[in-house]
Amino acid sequence: MDRFDYVIIGAGSAGCILTSRLSEDPGTSVCVLEAGPSDWHPYIHLPAGFIKTFHMKSINWAYQQEVGPYTGGRSIYAPRGKTLGGSSSINGHIYNRGQRMDFDTWAQMGNRGWGYADVLPYFKRLEKRVGEGDNTFRGRDGNLTVTTMEWRDPLCEAFMEGAVSLGIPRNPDYNGKTQEGVSYCQRTINNGLRVSGSTAFLKPAMKRPNVHVHTHAHATEIIFEGKRAVGVRYMKGGRGGTPLEVRANKEVILSGGTYNSPQLLQLSGIGSPDLLGAHGIAVRHALPVGEGLQDHYAPRTVARVKDIQTINQLRRGWHLWVEALKWATARRGLLSLSPTMVYCFWHSGESADSSDLQLTFTPASYKEGVQGQLEDEPGMTVASWQQRPESRGYVRIRSSDPFAPPIIQTNYLDAELDRRVIVGGMKLARRLLKSAPLSPYYAYEDFPGPNINTDDEFLAAATERGTTTFHPGCTCRMGPADSTWAVVDDQLRVHGLEGLRVIDASVMPRMISANLNASTMMIADRASDLIRGKQPMEAARVPDAAVA
Repeated sequence: MDRFDYVIIGAGSAGCILTSRLSEDPGTSVCVLEAGPSDWHPYIHLPAGFIKTFHMKSINWAYQQEVGPYTGGRSIYAPRGKTLGGSSSINGHIYNRGQRMDFDTWAQMGNRGWGYADVLPYFKRLEKRVGEGDNTFRGRDGNLTVTTMEWRDPLCEAFMEGAVSLGIPRNPDYNGKTQEGVSYCQRTINNGLRVSGSTAFLKPAMKRPNVHVHTHAHATEIIFEGKRAVGVRYMKGGRGGTPLEVRANKEVILSGGTYNSPQLLQLSGIGSPDLLGAHGIAVRHALPVGEGLQDHYAPRTVARVKDIQTINQLRRGWHLWVEALKWATARRGLLSLSPTMVYCFWHSGESADSSDLQLTFTPASYKEGVQGQLEDEPGMTVASWQQRPESRGYVRIRSSDPFAPPIIQTNYLDAELDRRVIVGGMKLARRLLKSAPLSPYYAYEDFPGPNINTDDEFLAAATERGTTTFHPGCTCRMGPADSTWAVVDDQLRVHGLEGLRVIDASVMPRMISANLNASTMMIADRASDLIRGKQPMEAARVPDAAVA
């Protein structure tokens, strides 16, 4: 039986950074169990390859959500990375930290050391920012290269001019002092290649003799001695493979992500006694595991385009060959792009103290009901979503079979506030697309359509076509032991157990105003200091008025 100091379950964004940091001590041994394969596939590293990896079940868990109260009877697809780098190997490359208030709220919920001033040094330590940015807020020496999109497109420029005409300012750095405004997106792409948790952190660490990474290793149960986690059972090769065990001298660290971490805890007897009992699993420790799931839900407003080419045309025929040549020779052009070109952060109404809407613009349109596939007809798209939803759902085991996908119920728009804000976002998306600077290219609104005008009609349209933005979190929430909702403490240790931590996006106590990859990496980096007993990095000194 293999034995290591730390056993990390999951080689996603968090697992990669933990492996890198913990293995810096040559006397510390680290074992990583990843259910998927190595990240060798070329589509992972080609930025435009996200369209292909979106449905590749060899490197994607390809989950389906349950039908929700406001999904129009639809089961929404929920891709998650299943390879080295996890979802950072298949995502849309976006780097977005969130607002200062997000992390200050975490601290106010009883989580010491997780306020904005506390976590900013870890964001900076991870990052190698290339481009604009105040060094008060941005890092220059980390492993994670963050660039601003170099593509310049007339439709993108007109969209940003339209935003300015509506009173939304240009913002050169939405990860700096203030998030509000409009700009080209920042992304984890360098020299035309994806920068994932694996390429930036895990692969360099794998050169160390104290790092042991096992792929095709599907964890099936955490092993306990009393209340202490001492190891992990897994199947090498997946279902029908070889059953194996690995033991941890110090800690078992669960970094499976928002869906898989609660699933493995429940399979190991940690969760709701009623749920576990229904599946014949003995209760080891009762905790609200899997409860509190949150995600961003986005309807997409689509307009038809005239008198200009869009990505819809550029990805076909001889145009695509030209773009392929650009990428092969200079790592530029269409194949080096992210799915989103422009980011916009603004208010759904006058009562919002800070931006509660995130909008994205792409000079392209996608097939109805088929995420990730471009239409033949030219178009442009604005996705709009509420940054801090109130609605919460859950992740629960479907059975005691560790290979059965979990039940995922997000309950999008269940809260009345969420419905109001999503309608406000759709109205703003329409105003942006119909702004004067876009008028030379704007033909007509395809969806939701010019006949949709009342709040109820907009909500019905959101129900019909809204979808996930792939930002699930909050299923193993961080909080005080005397709360009714927390699974881990502010050291990310599972309440009531020993030798077991959860470190990934599931520990977020509430949703942040951002995509989740940047903050998941920050959580792992800060957690690495907590695990090693190191003094936390000194809190940052930033102006009180900043909204970051």
